[in-house]
Amino acid sequence: MKKGSGMEMKFRGHETFFIRKGWLGKGLKAVKNTGGEVFLNNTDTNPMDELGMGANMVKSLRYWMQVVGLTQEPASSKRIQSLTRLGETINRCDPYIEEIGTLLLLQQQLCSNAAQATAWYVFFNVFNMSEFNKGKVIDAFKNYILKQAGPANMVAERSLEDDFTCILGTYIGRSLSRRELDPESNIDCPLGELGLLGLAGADKKSYRKMAAASQLFNAELIMACISRFIELQREKDLRGTEKGIRLEDLLNGPGSPGRVFNLDVISLLEILELAQMADYLHINRTAGLDEVNIKQDMTYIEWVNKYYGRLG
Repeated sequence: MKKGSGMEMKFRGHETFFIRKGWLGKGLKAVKNTGGEVFLNNTDTNPMDELGMGANMVKSLRYWMQVVGLTQEPASSKRIQSLTRLGETINRCDPYIEEIGTLLLLQQQLCSNAAQATAWYVFFNVFNMSEFNKGKVIDAFKNYILKQAGPANMVAERSLEDDFTCILGTYIGRSLSRRELDPESNIDCPLGELGLLGLAGADKKSYRKMAAASQLFNAELIMACISRFIELQREKDLRGTEKGIRLEDLLNGPGSPGRVFNLDVISLLEILELAQMADYLHINRTAGLDEVNIKQDMTYIEWVNKYYGRLG
């Protein structure tokens, strides 16, 4: 929905369902098989039959396919989906969403989508507490809405609470202990494999953000994430055309690797070092510059293709 300030925001687009294992792969296949018409109700196709889901889950999947950057729909009301360039690449190289790198790419897409996944955007890019409870996060949502759109456009508290619950479900699941007992369950969200959230206390009412492990990355993947961030900066006319990027921007800029993967400066440098060793970039910390210089000029999707190509 459009807010009074012209800022577009969306809350509770997920129908209270976080992404289940297998959903995105099923969605990719259905979009290809139906020419993008899987979410249309017509005489030839019924989305519930095509996907084997209930009506609300179908709505949820339609939402998730877009906000993680796999599909797009025209501005008109007709719900025909087409694969994005990222979606085409993932459908070709990892159609069942099995690679951890694919999940990292989708995480960055999701958490930099301020218009369609506003709660995720705020939680990762605006909310600064590393340990928190539900009330702190709800307050952050409210403050963001007030600042961007004004009190007349406040969102219902229930919707904000549902978004918080869905964020927990996305990264923590039903319970950590139960996941250990049932690792093959398809109820948990695949993004939970990134290890970005955990419980902070035995009461299960306080939580903490955790950094993505450096072992999840390789040189091509971090370059893809940096290139995506540069694209986001360019869209805002912020330093996006320069080959030199401030370390501070990679750490704290909206949609940056530091923000969407909960990295501190030490863990960020550890991951950047992978790309420096591959001669893709140079970390310049002399004379107080703290700058990253890109040495290979490639687009986001080119780096994504190179990442999958390296996997074989």
